[in-house]
Amino acid sequence: MGGAQELQLHVIEAQEPNLAKDEAVITEPSLPTPKRSYKWWLLMALYIFFIVSGQSIATLLGRLYYNKGGNSKWLQTIVVTAGFPFVLPLLIYFSYKPSIPNHTNTSNKRSPSIITLVLLYTSLGIFSAGDNFLYAYGLLYLPVSTYSLVCATQLAFNALFSYFINSLKFTPVLLNSVIILTISASLLALHSESDGSTGVTKAHYAIGFLCTLGASALFSLLLSLTELSFEKVLKKKTFSVILEMQIYPAIAATCVCLVGLFASREWWSLKGEMEQIGRVSYVMILVWTAVAWQVFSVGALGLIFEVSSLFTNVISTVALPIVPVFGVIFFHDKMDGVKVVALILAIWGFISYMYQNYLDDSKSKATRTEANESSNT
Repeated sequence: MGGAQELQLHVIEAQEPNLAKDEAVITEPSLPTPKRSYKWWLLMALYIFFIVSGQSIATLLGRLYYNKGGNSKWLQTIVVTAGFPFVLPLLIYFSYKPSIPNHTNTSNKRSPSIITLVLLYTSLGIFSAGDNFLYAYGLLYLPVSTYSLVCATQLAFNALFSYFINSLKFTPVLLNSVIILTISASLLALHSESDGSTGVTKAHYAIGFLCTLGASALFSLLLSLTELSFEKVLKKKTFSVILEMQIYPAIAATCVCLVGLFASREWWSLKGEMEQIGRVSYVMILVWTAVAWQVFSVGALGLIFEVSSLFTNVISTVALPIVPVFGVIFFHDKMDGVKVVALILAIWGFISYMYQNYLDDSKSKATRTEANESSNT
């Protein structure tokens, strides 16, 4: 009897290292390790700078294109994705570089088939082309300051789609953010800026507002679908996979936009636009707009890789108070009382959203700490 107990004791002791190893795999956090060096924070600051500067510059250059006499919505749609060759060297580099260790174990997960990937990238590219076209239409008829404020509603749409698609839980703080952003957009909808100085009729203002609002909703839906694709289809998040998610849908979106450009016969007017604006100015505006959008994309990809796509959407609204100010300075947009109130409400909604992210992060850290303490005991 004593020999049997000793044998059982030896068996348990031999199994304990394996049990500990299994527990380590199960309790391993999916987020980056809490101990982060200053280099990590500098990299995050660089990504955030790319997002804010790229989005702000691209939006202002898009407005400049229209102010100079440009009128092609499809051309403005193309420049958002046509700069993907700038990102190709990164994809080549990371494709041949040894894989970056990920916190999620994906070695035993089957890769999706080629047909699945083609359907996924093509679908996202088509959605992206439609989204960018709506943005281009909105920017044509709205002052850049109003356009930027309406775009802030993407946070509210993001919360709604994340609730239904990504199982996001609504909290009082998050609900407050959605309501405040909705009120901000409603103020701009009721406050028509169509007058003789802008040359935009009330009908065109309404079209621009609805297109921008629809584009913000579609952008948020694309963000949630991208997260769902990573979880259900790709099932891994290496930097090369994220670059593929950026480049391949961009190729599909660019092809769709080229078809739209020729089908709408807008390409006939491009030569006249170039002569009116000036060849050098025309090319520089389009090239730097494409570069700015790719800078934004690199920053967004970096934050998606290091943090999450939801946080990337939040950071993209940091440009909210920047673009209206530059719109007043460079394009002489009117910043009346209604716009100021809408701006304050939008910033309030953004702060509420950030505060909710802070609460979720603190709760996640507390849960990890409790899990580590229980595993140690």
